Amino acid sequence: MRAFVLTGPRQFEVQDVAPPTAGAGSVVIDVHRVGVCGTDVEFYTGEMQYLHEGHAEYPIRLGHEWMGVVAAVGDGVDPAWLGRRVTGDTMLGCGTCRRCTQGNQHVCEFRFEVGVRNGFAGALAEQLAMPVTALHALPDSVDDTLGALVEPGGNALRSTWGAKLRAGDRALVLGPGTIGLLVAMFARSAGAEVHLMGRSPRSLEYARTLGFDGVWTEEDLPELSWDAVIDASNAPSLPGKALDLVEPAKRVVYVGLAGSPSLIDTRTLALKDVTAVGILSASPGLAGTIEKYASGEVDPRSVVAATVGLEQVGDVLAGWRPDGAGAGPKMHVDPRI
Repeated sequence: MRAFVLTGPRQFEVQDVAPPTAGAGSVVIDVHRVGVCGTDVEFYTGEMQYLHEGHAEYPIRLGHEWMGVVAAVGDGVDPAWLGRRVTGDTMLGCGTCRRCTQGNQHVCEFRFEVGVRNGFAGALAEQLAMPVTALHALPDSVDDTLGALVEPGGNALRSTWGAKLRAGDRALVLGPGTIGLLVAMFARSAGAEVHLMGRSPRSLEYARTLGFDGVWTEEDLPELSWDAVIDASNAPSLPGKALDLVEPAKRVVYVGLAGSPSLIDTRTLALKDVTAVGILSASPGLAGTIEKYASGEVDPRSVVAATVGLEQVGDVLAGWRPDGAGAGPKMHVDPRI
């Protein structure tokens, strides 16, 4: 089968590789759609921290935002999975450690991350092998585009949970990229008044088309009381800014990651009695995201600017957008084309 393989920083090939097989407890999936994520870009540039910590190495097969159709099942797997449209959890814990047995497999010390950590081959290929325990079935009302947005949506939904947003709260989202926009959509579905702050004129203009209560630059951000500030950016300065902006006794949520260390003043955190929440993964939010997409309560399909084939992935990682692409920040890949 064909697979996109990063062989080094800014080095890549579409290779013919052996197709996966369905081992015991596992399935093989025909991949229909894959999202390209900021994490994938960091692997492309060589900046991804896992490369420097020994959790990942080249060559690597990327792709952790995906959906597809189950094509084969292994021993011990219910044959009813065959032909089902599915997505899956990125975080695959060992299943036996204390964290896993307490339901926190997404922070298991020994975890695999699909297309990211410890060599687990990702979905930027014609087929993908997955443990059946990590699968989530997709209803017909969740189309292929939405299916490949479940993983980033799960991160966004968990961010709104971390903010404990209620109807009438005022939330500020820092960074109008894919995750920030998804956070804003889920926050709005919770009944919050939602504002975004960003820097890029193109991203700000697109965010305005989605009808949020306010879209601002840092310079023109109004002095309002923020019940929650959610940092979905990659700017090292914004975690501290989030803490400065949030109302005392309220919440800051950190879901974005900068390429260099970010600093916050814990004196401010304590003296304002603020709760700070970190969000690593989508795992606990995947089912809830599917439900919200299926009901139409949240519909982020417009964030996908275009869908391309495997041969264009390297160009996408380098920042290319095809002619006629939409204004949204996300690029999708269909390995069948």
